[in-house]
Amino acid sequence: MDKERIIVLDFGGQYKQLIARRVRECNVYCEILPYTRKPAEILAMHPKGIILTGGPNSVYADDSPTCDPALFGLGIPVLGICYGSQLMAHKLGGKVETAPVSEYGSTKIVLDGVNTGSKLFRDIPVDATAESVCWMSHTDYIAAPPRGFKVTAHTDSCPVAAMEDSGSRLYAVQFHPEVVHTPFGTQLLKNFVLDICGCTGSWKMSSYVETTVRELRERIGDGKVLLGLSGGVDSSVAAALLARAVGKQLTCVFVDHGLLRKNEGDEVEAVFGADGPFELNFVRVNAQERFYIKLAGITDPEMKRKIIGAEFINVFEEEARKIGQVDFLAQGTIYPDVVESGTGNGGAVIKSHHNVGGLPEHVDFKEIVEPLRMLFKDEVRQTGLELGLPRHLVYRQPFPGPGLGVRIVGDITAEKVRIVQEADAIFREELEKGGIDTGKGQFFAALTNMRSVGVMGDGRTYDYAVALRGVLTSDFMTAEAAEIPWSVLQTCMTRIINEVKGVNRVLYDLTSKPPGTIELE
Repeated sequence: MDKERIIVLDFGGQYKQLIARRVRECNVYCEILPYTRKPAEILAMHPKGIILTGGPNSVYADDSPTCDPALFGLGIPVLGICYGSQLMAHKLGGKVETAPVSEYGSTKIVLDGVNTGSKLFRDIPVDATAESVCWMSHTDYIAAPPRGFKVTAHTDSCPVAAMEDSGSRLYAVQFHPEVVHTPFGTQLLKNFVLDICGCTGSWKMSSYVETTVRELRERIGDGKVLLGLSGGVDSSVAAALLARAVGKQLTCVFVDHGLLRKNEGDEVEAVFGADGPFELNFVRVNAQERFYIKLAGITDPEMKRKIIGAEFINVFEEEARKIGQVDFLAQGTIYPDVVESGTGNGGAVIKSHHNVGGLPEHVDFKEIVEPLRMLFKDEVRQTGLELGLPRHLVYRQPFPGPGLGVRIVGDITAEKVRIVQEADAIFREELEKGGIDTGKGQFFAALTNMRSVGVMGDGRTYDYAVALRGVLTSDFMTAEAAEIPWSVLQTCMTRIINEVKGVNRVLYDLTSKPPGTIELE
């Protein structure tokens, strides 16, 4: 791709993806590469700047991740963060030692660089003492900077919280500017990327779409492409992008396993089917009964997942054999999948399909094509809007591959699926009416396996309890229950009991993650 780019070299830091996200928020393209990349390989990519991530190791240990000192002599601006700052100091003759006092979390810092004309600290607001706060996480520290470097920030316990050799275009910070807990971090990264590296900030989703469509056309030529379309955001955007590039050369197979949300199958077909706005071949397989038979009597959630995944592959392979040989199997792999697989170096990465446990083994194809593999989730959504996908599809709630199979506790029947679909639709509708921001987490209805006595009208009932689940999360690794207004919950309860046959009790799940999971299975 012919674009300005910043390279992030990964030394095992937990925030590597966040660094890349912050750079892309400056409208500058950014890639994460392993620390093993040689300086010559990096130079051949023509980056405008290099960022070294944090990491859990000590730079002076023999088995720690390291880099060739030539990296600092390429003439390309380098910013070291945490471990990356210590590595820069260590390789260039400074002194890195175990810190007398480890620093973790929010820490007061004096930004000396603000008053000494440092480009890295330009336009960062501070008081007369140049004091601010930052986020620290280190047990080692830079005891003495290399020759030619000046200290541009310090804390009570860390004499070199930032340093630079502006003549050599080398900068280092011990703290983490990429996290929200460092309030001036965004400005600092913007200063590095736009001012020091000289990037124009012209990378946008519209240009990404144009470039990617052109590259897909060149790569695919007159070849045939097959995509397993789940109806989720990633596979839908991948389908739209490929349709823009190669049209009828693309066949999308949509397997409706009967475990989707209410009307979701019809919504997917409305977008990608014959009457939709995209020119492609769309095959819908209504396999609901087939899945229900396979799942009959199964109560263990992990077993459900395996059965659904295996049967999905079987159905997909059957449809693929009808199509015959294809040249490319397309997948909705996105950048976090690439990075988390440990192969963020541009090598071939094969991601299991959103709805299955692995790749189909008996589909005749030559290559994998992953048009979204360099995009983060929010960028995928932006791309979807650029391509004309409806907003409700692009911003729909996260949904597990096994679908409602893991939102029904106990065995699965068509009747239980109906109950969850109806309750979930009411819940989401009332959240929207109540102005609840569901984009910051996950909100859904699940069916417990509990039945209890109730009174409806003048009669006794013995029906199911529905559990409503709403969590707020930034990374889906941890989550807290959302504080939905009581009036909204009351309305949901009343509507679900009145409108959904088979339900006489509604619960709200207050469990955080941990100890619970986000899904209720």
